[in-house]
Amino acid sequence: MPARILIIEDDPSSLELVTYLLVRAGYEAIPAANGLDGSRRALSALADLVLCDLQLPLMNGYEVLKSLRNDARTQDLRVIALTAFSMQGDRDKVLAAGFNGYMSKPIDPETFVRDVESYLAPDILAPRGTGAG
Repeated sequence: MPARILIIEDDPSSLELVTYLLVRAGYEAIPAANGLDGSRRALSALADLVLCDLQLPLMNGYEVLKSLRNDARTQDLRVIALTAFSMQGDRDKVLAAGFNGYMSKPIDPETFVRDVESYLAPDILAPRGTGAG
């Protein structure tokens, strides 16, 4: 069964693009438009991976990560920072905070799905040929 990927992103066009690319590649995309909603959906959706913006309304990405790490149901969930912060040291700060990875925006639609797949277990990758992946 292909992965369920929670996308926590407050920019509507970015959320739409990421959702589209993942669905087209054969994944189940679960959108959330703010940190609080994303945190709640992570607890109820049984996602395999979370892509989380850092600058979010209601709860920022670091607060979302903390809430997920403090709950036994989601403490081991892989959470990837998806952010426009790309200054020197930002990647190290994100990883030191406990994120499992870092992806910068704007995303490259040609490589995005492959980049996301690098964080997924092989048994939950979408079969090739289901989308443009």
